[in-house]
Amino acid sequence: MKVIVFGGTGSVGQLIVDQALQQGHEVTVFTRDASAVTDAEPGRTVVEGDVFDAAALAPVVAGQDAVVVALGAGSRGEVRARGTAAVIAAMQAAGVRRLIVQSTLGVGDSRGNLTFFWKYLMFGALLRKAYADHVAQERLTRASGLDWTIVRPAAFTDGPRTGDYLRGFGPDERSSVKISRADVAEFVLQQLTDTTWLHRTPAQAYA
Repeated sequence: MKVIVFGGTGSVGQLIVDQALQQGHEVTVFTRDASAVTDAEPGRTVVEGDVFDAAALAPVVAGQDAVVVALGAGSRGEVRARGTAAVIAAMQAAGVRRLIVQSTLGVGDSRGNLTFFWKYLMFGALLRKAYADHVAQERLTRASGLDWTIVRPAAFTDGPRTGDYLRGFGPDERSSVKISRADVAEFVLQQLTDTTWLHRTPAQAYA
């Protein structure tokens, strides 16, 4: 498949790109700084540009089979919703339907999955802007009219890819509230060919 990844130079985005290439996909990495991609690999194209410019994004999105949004801005909360809005507009203009968005555990009906620490200290105070950005990002995605899936991973770790994790669990199920970036990338890429979670918001964490 032809896949474009927004946020493909981030900590999760790089792994999404790497695993997609390993699976034989053709990957376009859209980044504000092409120098962040230092090695050339067959099947990867790097495009430098402004993720907030929907008109500029449309020609890059055109012809893609799927779009992955893994945008992040740390705790600042300045990129996800605004960038996703531009990506959605570009997809609508280009006639591309499949959208996979990386959000976070705790948004919407997954809030009950959070521990007290994450609910009130992290997302309630330290990461409040980032949390609000994800909330807005999900609202835009749901209203897009596209074939979307929103993946809600738990707190990231640097562990290996295991393939052994909970997915799509409800607020009454216990989890560790942790997941490796490599496993997040794996689950995001599964959505390219699996419609199980179409128009759904699967949570993802270790048991």
